[in-house]
Amino acid sequence: MPFPGGGSGRAALRGRTREIAVLDRLVDGLHAGRSSVLVLRGEPGIGKSALLDHVAERAAECRIARVGGVESEMEIAFAGLHQLCAPMLARLERLPAPQRDALRSVFGLRDRETAPDRFVVGLAVLTLLSDAAAEKPLICLVDDAQWLDRASVQAMAFAARRLLADPVAMVFAVREPSDEHQLDGLPGMVLQGIGEDDARMLLASALPGPLDPRVRDRIVAEARGNPLALLEVPRGWAPTELAGGFGVTDAGHLTGRIEQSFVRRLDPLPADTRRLLLAAAAEPLGDAGLLWRAAARLGIGTDAAAPAVADGLIDIGVRVRFRHPLVRSAIYRTAPAHERHAVHGALADATDREADPDRWTWHRAHAAGAPDEAVAEELERSAARAQRRGGLAAAAAFLECATELTPDPRRRVRRALMAAQATFDAGSPDSASELLAVAEIGPLLELDRARLERLRAVILFAKARGNDAVLPLLEAGRRLVPLDADLARETFLEACSAVVFSGRLAPAGRGREVAEAARSAPPGERPMDLWLMAMATWFAEGDAASAALMRNALDAFRRDDIGEADHRWLWIASRGAPTVWDDDAWHDLARRQVRVAREAGALTLLAVALACLADEQVHEGDFAGAAASLDEVDVITEVTGNAPIIHTALILSAWRGEVDQASEVFRTAVRAATDRGEGRAITLVELATAVLENGLGRYDAALAAAQRACRHDEIILANWALVELIEAAVRSGHRDVAVEALGRLVARIGSNGTEWALGIEARCRALVCEGPDAEALYRDAVERLSGSRAAPQLGRAHLLYGEWLRRENRRVEARDQLRRADDLFSGMGARAFAERAGRELLATGATVHRRDAGSLEELTAQEAQIARLAVEGLTNPEIGAQLYLSRRTVEWHLRKVFTKLGISSRRELEKALP
Repeated sequence: MPFPGGGSGRAALRGRTREIAVLDRLVDGLHAGRSSVLVLRGEPGIGKSALLDHVAERAAECRIARVGGVESEMEIAFAGLHQLCAPMLARLERLPAPQRDALRSVFGLRDRETAPDRFVVGLAVLTLLSDAAAEKPLICLVDDAQWLDRASVQAMAFAARRLLADPVAMVFAVREPSDEHQLDGLPGMVLQGIGEDDARMLLASALPGPLDPRVRDRIVAEARGNPLALLEVPRGWAPTELAGGFGVTDAGHLTGRIEQSFVRRLDPLPADTRRLLLAAAAEPLGDAGLLWRAAARLGIGTDAAAPAVADGLIDIGVRVRFRHPLVRSAIYRTAPAHERHAVHGALADATDREADPDRWTWHRAHAAGAPDEAVAEELERSAARAQRRGGLAAAAAFLECATELTPDPRRRVRRALMAAQATFDAGSPDSASELLAVAEIGPLLELDRARLERLRAVILFAKARGNDAVLPLLEAGRRLVPLDADLARETFLEACSAVVFSGRLAPAGRGREVAEAARSAPPGERPMDLWLMAMATWFAEGDAASAALMRNALDAFRRDDIGEADHRWLWIASRGAPTVWDDDAWHDLARRQVRVAREAGALTLLAVALACLADEQVHEGDFAGAAASLDEVDVITEVTGNAPIIHTALILSAWRGEVDQASEVFRTAVRAATDRGEGRAITLVELATAVLENGLGRYDAALAAAQRACRHDEIILANWALVELIEAAVRSGHRDVAVEALGRLVARIGSNGTEWALGIEARCRALVCEGPDAEALYRDAVERLSGSRAAPQLGRAHLLYGEWLRRENRRVEARDQLRRADDLFSGMGARAFAERAGRELLATGATVHRRDAGSLEELTAQEAQIARLAVEGLTNPEIGAQLYLSRRTVEWHLRKVFTKLGISSRRELEKALP
């Protein structure tokens, strides 16, 4: 539980190696019976609370007492002391009578005519702490001590100074500067800001989308290593507000108390000083030369900076830096509109239009006091430049501003729709909806109305991924057919996706209805058009009829020359590749879509792309890589407000065999999916349950789950559920059920003759065969799956073959197959299947030597991701560019990886990783 004064969280521990070492020694000393006292001092948000949380975790075996200062209780005597002692009040009877009476009195447990002696109170606290520590070492964590009432601080400080031989530690966190001096003289440590590399890494963790390096450096410089400042600057801001610095100045997210504290410091400053500060606040890049050129145009002299510099509000050197990023926001927000217009006009005049046209346009736009078509046109051109550079967020910011400045109502509608689309793609669905409301004011042409309804339905689908979006998408597509055939086909493809996600919860016949509508649209030749026809055929006629169409569409998507418009559909092709059992296409398309989405800054698409990649990583047995991808998905969906993407997490939990964790994940997923109308997730839970139960060897339960999953003919999932059903049915004695399911599976595989498909078919045929036929099929399965990317399925082929050999009393041969299965499963972290292989090995009389996976499991998701990228041959700068980290941060992570894995170089990574 975070402390009341906390704000920066665990992120503040980045770069705190020295401080953590000091605190770890304190805890170690406590276990050795030594007392310790430490006062952590620092400005708000510097990481004091995070360090206290670290101590609490490190001292988990100790008794822990927590205290959090609360500003509203500063005048309540002994309120803080009551927090400290309340859990120990049952021990009051053990205290000497005067001390017992003193504590009872100050805590209101008895009436007393005179106040107790403060030294007696302090001594009573010391005795109580000592008594509590007699059974178990005690650590007292006191946060925001500057907000404790004075009497409590006095008593705690008294006890702290007198701790000697008792296993008691007291760690205080106090804000600096502070009026609290009661803790002076106690051992202390002043927390400084974290380093620039760690600051950039922390900022990147709060901003999963791309950030203009100049804006990033400005924020890092102004934050001065304060983790809270780094986290709070982007919190609540849309991605558009941080793209290229366009929009960063007008942030109205400050709390009233913080804002007013800064405003009060501005009031006494001279008028020219305040105008200079406003100009600096309006220019987000911190270009001192530009600031002084603008100041000259405003008639402000260089001496105007002196009062603000003296007050510590700003520092003007080569670059302009405010004391805190929130100072800049407060200055800009509270300035009158006409003054903001004036400073932006001066900044536009001072900007080189040829060298930095977008900056010039931006300042010119903010200097406009009324709609101005010429400025709006410039903003639209800037948006086009930004979009060509892959800056969706910046493009959205330009287009939103252009909308506001457009005088003609029809042009305003068009720009509002463009801005809404760019804003949605950049990862701000709520802001996109607000822009749609602007467009809806009209006047709307028929095409405008159709585009508006389409985007509204797409946003609904992104936020819920349920059945509610299907009909709006279908209706929007129909409306678009005579108006914009290309956009109509894209909308029908969105509708197909919505039907797939709705799954069993979609109304009967909805898939066919979408298919008929799609087929009625004029045909197209783009890769996405081919995929639409393949999906329509699947809904209308099934696997066999659609297979060739899907393979053709995948080939088209894999070409290097596909257009930018088709890039956004790579995710759906990646999702569809397993339908035709093409894991090479799956591998290539999943990675390509992530790269394209990252470069474009399209957060909505990036989350989906990463989820697709995680699916493929599970297929390849890279469970750690999948977990890292899913971590990033969670961050992005939290930032964008879109629906969580839980599908891969379900299958990953099942393959890992984490019974308790998987069961909770499954229950939560079913509740959430039912609420959203996302039937596919319910089927996925059933499929995942079948995988988990087959791994555990609980075949009756696996059969029941697989049969439930097979009742609904859901694309891809039905194929995989049949595979699980066949194994579970054979193992639970229902061979007739397995034979019937095998016939359905073979029909679905049809002409999809990939090594993956043929390997799965051979393995399933082997399960229902006996004698030499079974052995030939098992060998064929192993050979074919060895030529595919399906490492977990290869492991299961070795396992099933080994189990068959053991039942044939061919124990030596069985051991070889079972050891291969065990090695594969242990390496990837498929615990249940590894244990099943281990049991079979023991049954052959072999000794099972478990791989020590402890060091591998100690890697964090980010460390594992960096390690795998290093194995793929990426340099440290390349890894940093992909993960939004600095080179030095990547080096730091790799050193930690090497230490955990017990290696010393990149060359050893490939062998050390599973």
